[in-house]
Amino acid sequence: MAIGIMSLLGFQLVDSAFVAHLGTRPLAAQSFTFPITFLMIGVQVGLGIAIAALISQTRGAGESQRSQRLSSLVLVGGSLTLGIIALALWFGHRLIFTELGAHGNLLTLISAYWAPQLFANWLGAVLYFFYTLYRAHGNTRLPGTMMVATSLMNLALDPIFIFGVGDWQGFGLPGAAVATIASFGTGLLFMGTQLSREDWLSRSGLPTEIRRSAKPFATIAGPAMISQLMPPLSAMLATGLLATLGNASVAAWGVASRLETVSLMVVLGLTMSLPPWLGHCYGAGHWVRIRALMRVAQQTVVVWQLVFGVAMAIAAPWLATLLTHHAAVADRLTVLIRFLLPSYALLGVCMLVVSAANALGWPMRAMLMSFARLFICYLPFVALGVLAGRMDYVALGAAFGNVLAGAITWFVFQRSLLPHASATTQHT
Repeated sequence: MAIGIMSLLGFQLVDSAFVAHLGTRPLAAQSFTFPITFLMIGVQVGLGIAIAALISQTRGAGESQRSQRLSSLVLVGGSLTLGIIALALWFGHRLIFTELGAHGNLLTLISAYWAPQLFANWLGAVLYFFYTLYRAHGNTRLPGTMMVATSLMNLALDPIFIFGVGDWQGFGLPGAAVATIASFGTGLLFMGTQLSREDWLSRSGLPTEIRRSAKPFATIAGPAMISQLMPPLSAMLATGLLATLGNASVAAWGVASRLETVSLMVVLGLTMSLPPWLGHCYGAGHWVRIRALMRVAQQTVVVWQLVFGVAMAIAAPWLATLLTHHAAVADRLTVLIRFLLPSYALLGVCMLVVSAANALGWPMRAMLMSFARLFICYLPFVALGVLAGRMDYVALGAAFGNVLAGAITWFVFQRSLLPHASATTQHT
């Protein structure tokens, strides 16, 4: 899953590098759309968390028929939900992006790009639900492989659709979205063929299952979606704040956001592959194993992110120049890389804990931890940096917020495990 995440997010980073060749304004226009794209991703991930938790728990309890019904419901209900959200975001996009600080020609660029990008987002959401079913059934190899395959296809198509070939000049900025549509669409066709060979779906008893599972699903999905929507909301607010520092700052922040997700590939791989395992242990009551799994995951995240973050901080000037050829954007991006990437060691711990809390039936705690991370530990310090008018202060504030959030959430999680560990020891 880490390899799949790396490829999926890596193509998005390279996608921004291609767009950067079109100029600062197209890159800034694309950067304005990132928070809204993350909002859609937040909804799909929230739904996926709930479904993966319920399916893994029912499998752990030996309820295979219920697992089949839940699998059918996620494909239909999730696809419809994300389709409605995409339509709403299209009809309200001018108001949304104007409020974020986009005006004039920048808003025109966004409008041309946003329609195909929304369709690409919807295709990506449906594909994610297919991946979720496989992960919930213990198969992470196929989703990871497909992430790599669709990413490579996207990388191959990006320069063609953005810049064109021969006498054809390409689509420009919208071409990045068209390339994503082609790759995700191909991935969907393949995954649909593969799923038709599995005995994981059921057409009978769906209305009854909706009534039975509505409450437990809402109990997990509601807080999980709110938790997943908080990062894009925070990103929207941060983008609005950065807009006061100019297009170069917005562009650098957008590229740094893409780089953040790529650098967290191991963390994201764990947040996708570990919850079904935790949910299975939860269904079987194996709390000692849950504690051991989380300890190993936490150590892996801290060591990997520190080594990777320090290495990237050292290479920051070279990396920033590679990702953008505009001096003003590169200077700001260098500062962001140096401060932010090492701090992802603790941000990764926070993300791991939030994911585990959802899998263990603690969605409210997960939601509260997400809120604290973003709106108490992170965003206020970013705002202070913007008020100071210096990108290095913005980067320092964001890094401090990540470290503080990771320390707090790990402490809370360990305290939450104590009663269960004590009960298991007494029972043993």
